[in-house]
Amino acid sequence: MADAASNRTVEANDGSRTTMDLGTFVDELTAEDDAASDDVSLEGLDQELQGCKSDDVVAMILSKGTKLRVYTRDVENNLRQTELDSIEDYIKESDNLISLHDQIHDCDTILSQMEILLSGFQDEIGSISSDIKILQERSMDMGLKLKNRKAAESKLATFVEDIIVPPRMIDIIVDGEVNEEYMRTLEILSKKLKFVEIDTVVKTSKALSDVQPELEKLRQKAVSKVFDFIVQKLNALRKPKTNVQILQQGVLLKYKYVILFLKDHGKDVYLEVRAAYIDTMNKEIDESALIPHIAEVSGKKYPYEVLFRSLHKLLMDTAASEYLFCDEFFGEESMFYDIFAGPFSVIDEHLNAILSNCFDAIGLMLMIRIIYQHQLIMSRRRIPCLDSYLDKVNIALWPRFKMVFDMHLNSLRNAVVRNLWEDDVHPHYVMRRYAEFTASLFQLNVDYGDGQLELNLERLRMAIDDLLVKLAKLFTRPKLQTVFLINNYDMTIAVLKEAGPDGGKIQMHFEELLKNNTAIFVEEVLVEHFNDLIKFVKTRASEDPSSASERPITVTEVEPIVKDFASRWKAAIELMHNDVITSFSNFLCGMEILRAALTQLLLYYTRLSDCVKRIGGGSALNKDLVSISSIMYEIRKYSRTF
Repeated sequence: MADAASNRTVEANDGSRTTMDLGTFVDELTAEDDAASDDVSLEGLDQELQGCKSDDVVAMILSKGTKLRVYTRDVENNLRQTELDSIEDYIKESDNLISLHDQIHDCDTILSQMEILLSGFQDEIGSISSDIKILQERSMDMGLKLKNRKAAESKLATFVEDIIVPPRMIDIIVDGEVNEEYMRTLEILSKKLKFVEIDTVVKTSKALSDVQPELEKLRQKAVSKVFDFIVQKLNALRKPKTNVQILQQGVLLKYKYVILFLKDHGKDVYLEVRAAYIDTMNKEIDESALIPHIAEVSGKKYPYEVLFRSLHKLLMDTAASEYLFCDEFFGEESMFYDIFAGPFSVIDEHLNAILSNCFDAIGLMLMIRIIYQHQLIMSRRRIPCLDSYLDKVNIALWPRFKMVFDMHLNSLRNAVVRNLWEDDVHPHYVMRRYAEFTASLFQLNVDYGDGQLELNLERLRMAIDDLLVKLAKLFTRPKLQTVFLINNYDMTIAVLKEAGPDGGKIQMHFEELLKNNTAIFVEEVLVEHFNDLIKFVKTRASEDPSSASERPITVTEVEPIVKDFASRWKAAIELMHNDVITSFSNFLCGMEILRAALTQLLLYYTRLSDCVKRIGGGSALNKDLVSISSIMYEIRKYSRTF
């Protein structure tokens, strides 16, 4: 078998077969190995074998007594045989390996062709990508241009719309009547004028040179037309028996844009209109003077301050005219004082006679304000001819006013309270006179801020406070005293509010007194009907039932209070309501006080209910407790009448 195995037939690449002696080949290898092995030194082999005694294979060999060389030779023979078998298997598969090699070669050829083809595709794709990128850039550029053109078109359209002057607008401004359409057209014109004035781009445009002259003509025409229109409307205010408020609300307010247009585009004309309106509305001072024979025929009687205003109105107009004439015609201002020496003397004599018998503080203050207004008018006219005369009159009026005012003040301080007292809780007639007197002086001081007058009014307020408290103390019942004070304070506040929206310190003072006395009345009326409840809540309800106090709250203590309230609370509220209705002059004030009392009652009862819930065994009283919602319902029922 060794001979058969040692002879192998090998097929060459050309198809012929060659015989190889594998045994000879292997023997040659063995001989070389043996020759090489003779050169190996065995020195120290015993020591290594001793070290290998722990190896199982070596131990088995040594135990059998087999020589190491023989065993080694057997192993080598087995390896050689295995090698020969492997070579034989390889030779058997040589045909398949050759076929595989050919297939690999063919595949390599095909892949090479595909590589060439794909390289061409890659070049084409690169070219297409470059074209797409170019197209994309062109598209973005075109999109940007389109966006810019749209923006430019929008701005241009806005510019054209804001700067052009339509023929219809020209017709309305020039020939149209001042109505709602005219005012809408004014708004359009105002927008165009502001656009031309503010926009810096417009100022540099060539279109402005064509449009601006036309816009300026339209502006001038519109200002002139609306000025004539407004002056005509203001003249209607001067007509006798004219209802100014109706004319203001029903006519002038409809054309308020006309004033705005003048403010923006005709400042000088606006100032004239403003002055004309002030002049028209300032009727205490600037009404036409009384004509004596007409006033006598009409049979009307006038208070002295009206005659005083008329006299000084005539004096002011006549003096101004004469002063200007003397200055212009003669060139001597001093001539005026020679001419008017007689009239001044007559007026002084008349005024001194009147003032010595005048006890009307309101009339005196009106005359003081009239003189002040005339001084302002002459100052605006820049005509000084009456300066010294008006100062002299003013100096005469103030001491007389102070003397009369002090008489009012002393009458309050020295009043006999018993003679003034009336068994009536409604506002006292002295308090009403005080309120109306104070309101009048307050109104005359609104635009002047005279600190001296404010100080005097404060002195008067202190005197009336003292008198009112003294009158209240004459009532035997504290509750009636409180009702009397509340009615008087409420009436005074109402009168002061009519004089102006801001009553100042005096009004605030009475409002605080009203608030304090309202709180007192609320407690008084609640104590009158729910004394036990309030006393318990104030003294015991805040205690902790679980605390170790000397006298803890018990069910026995609160049960009568709870049952008493449940049995008559509705009737008591009705009595409170009737009491308020009959006690207070001002129904609204009375209802506010009733609401405050009911709210305070609800708070007291809520505290009682909370206390009952904390008491041991308090749940036994739940059936007698009135629910909070029931009380609130009853309060809302009365609130419907507020």
